[in-house]
Amino acid sequence: MPRDMRQYLSNYGWHFNQRMLDWAVGMMRDKTGSKIKPITKEGLELMFKNAGIELQTKHIYDALYVANMAKADFYGSSIADELHLVRYVSDYINDPDGYEGMPFVRFYADTCMKDDCTVYWEDML
Repeated sequence: MPRDMRQYLSNYGWHFNQRMLDWAVGMMRDKTGSKIKPITKEGLELMFKNAGIELQTKHIYDALYVANMAKADFYGSSIADELHLVRYVSDYINDPDGYEGMPFVRFYADTCMKDDCTVYWEDML
């Protein structure tokens, strides 16, 4: 494990920080191949409030990753609108048979499968 990766994990565990989130979301494309307009923290909190659902996580950047990933990959298809996007994020984050850090671990596994684990850990600290 690279030294900077160890340092990142010692600081954040298997969770996104703001820099890692921005980098990950910056690579996301929609079905047309266009970059997505990212959902912000304030935007996600407002979506949850409007849906009457409580966002039950202390790891907001993990929830933002899931929201933006779902927007890029599923919005307008299997996720029809913001209410269903919020429900998806809530279900994913609160998955009863999930595990701590699941969004980040899946992101890292996907990165390894696609890009030979090219994460510039020193830039994420």
